[in-house]
Amino acid sequence: MRRVGFFRSIHVKFVIIYVLLLLVAMQIIGVYFVKQLEETLRTNFQTSLKARVNLLAYNVVEEMQKQRTADDPTLEEDIKKVLKDFSAVDISEVRVIDARSLKILGTSSPSNQGLVGSRTTELRIKQSIILEEDQSSILIDPQSGHRLWVLSTPIKSGKKVIGAIYVVAKIENVFEQMKTINRIFATGTAIALSITAVLGILLAQTITRPIADMKKQALAMTKGNFSRKVKVYGFDEIGTLAITFNNLTKKLQEAQAMTEGERRKLSSVLSYMTDGVIATDRKGRVILINDPAAEMLDVSRETVLSQPIVSLLGLSDQYTFEDLIEEKDSLILDYSTKNKPYILRANLSVIQKETGFVNGLITVLHDITEQEKINMERREFVANVSHELRTPLTTMRSYLEALADGAWRDEEIAPNFLEVTRTETERMIRLVNDLLQLSKMDSTDYQLTKEWVDLVDFFNQIIDRFEMAKEQNLTFKRELPGHSILLEIDEDKITQVLYNIISNAIKYSPEGGQITFSIKEEEEKVIVSVADQGMGIPKENIGKIFERFYRVDKARSRKLGGTGLGLAIAKEMVQAHGGSIWATSEEGKGTEIAFSLPYERSEEDEWS
Repeated sequence: MRRVGFFRSIHVKFVIIYVLLLLVAMQIIGVYFVKQLEETLRTNFQTSLKARVNLLAYNVVEEMQKQRTADDPTLEEDIKKVLKDFSAVDISEVRVIDARSLKILGTSSPSNQGLVGSRTTELRIKQSIILEEDQSSILIDPQSGHRLWVLSTPIKSGKKVIGAIYVVAKIENVFEQMKTINRIFATGTAIALSITAVLGILLAQTITRPIADMKKQALAMTKGNFSRKVKVYGFDEIGTLAITFNNLTKKLQEAQAMTEGERRKLSSVLSYMTDGVIATDRKGRVILINDPAAEMLDVSRETVLSQPIVSLLGLSDQYTFEDLIEEKDSLILDYSTKNKPYILRANLSVIQKETGFVNGLITVLHDITEQEKINMERREFVANVSHELRTPLTTMRSYLEALADGAWRDEEIAPNFLEVTRTETERMIRLVNDLLQLSKMDSTDYQLTKEWVDLVDFFNQIIDRFEMAKEQNLTFKRELPGHSILLEIDEDKITQVLYNIISNAIKYSPEGGQITFSIKEEEEKVIVSVADQGMGIPKENIGKIFERFYRVDKARSRKLGGTGLGLAIAKEMVQAHGGSIWATSEEGKGTEIAFSLPYERSEEDEWS
């Protein structure tokens, strides 16, 4: 998980908010306090100065109304004396102006004594005389840059304005005091903020520590660790949250354990199922596939995840995912090739919530190749048996009807008809006997009666029987070992195997042909083969000659009296002995039927 930035931390945010709130509060208080204090100091300064100016005005009025003689000092001299006594540190200059002539009667500034007797040009003085009220303003001294308070107040004698007093006072001291107070206030604010920040950090820790513990626990839970518990620091809202979080952890641990158990059960079921299982999400993309399904479809589990199921099953041309959801019946998936049948049945089940919302689709695949093959063989078997029985029965009925119609009176025709009827009857008997033999071989309680037999001598005897009974001009060639080969076999069953193979070789051998009999010893088996020089078997049909009722040339086989079950019976009997049977053939040159039987050389020594 990405680390939380310093300024994104709730701890820092809490402290910053706490400090900012205090700073804003102090700033609001400070602005109001400083403004009021400045106004008060300035007002006090101006009130004090005005009181002194009023006292000065009283003295000036007395001097201006005083009756003077030639020996008395002049008005200007008396005004100068009065102003000299009025001098103060916070006053830069005081002027007295006559209202009628606007002449300056006196000034307290030694450097401006030359202005005495001249007319004033100050607008404030004129305004105060005319308007009979004080005129004041704060100006900046261009030389020192300090603030000055300029006041022009009228001098009244009764209700008549007789002059004006112009005062230039140093109000900078008031603002210097304000600066000092502001520095003290700022220092106090900084100290208060520092203390507040420390207290905020300590206070924030009491809130953020449980939250940090819950964060660590949540991270541990994401990794599957449910053993940790959040420490409860109190029983306030955060403490209650910590207790609830611990209860949630316990519930999640129980749910996770239950889910894990179910997952393992499901995984075991899916792993050991012989059927294939595919699960999709609500968009039809594969989210789960077990090994049997991957093997059935010949795909890799990693490559098919997130692939649409319709393309995985090869149904893109016929179906959409919505069609599969609506499909009620199972689907037959035919992946058969020319050489190999392969058929699957897909059963579909929709995953739905209680509200009916479709969450996905479960597809179960069954390999029904063998089942379809068995069904096909069963249908073919019934059809073949019906055909094989119908043919002789039809022939017999025809001949018997002819005999019933009077043909029995014909001494030449009647014996032939009866001979055909007998032949067809024997053919049906052989067919039924072969079917009974196959039925016994298919039963689970079928057992062989084995005994030790010299295979070479046994094979010679069977060849001798056929050689004595042959009617065609055929040559028998024997390629047999000169020593005994002892095998434990069921003599009757192997006799039937050899009879079926040799009978076929004789039937399909041309006049003057040769049949070769051979026995070959290998490490753990003996191979017995019979080869003819007949018409041969097409390459594509070699694997089918051991199927029931299969004939390469059906018309010729039926003419020769075959039932089509001889090699099928031979295959069942050889496999019952633990061996195998096969054929090799070349069209126009002949066919070789061979089978193997288990063989242990040590048996010969024990026999001897």
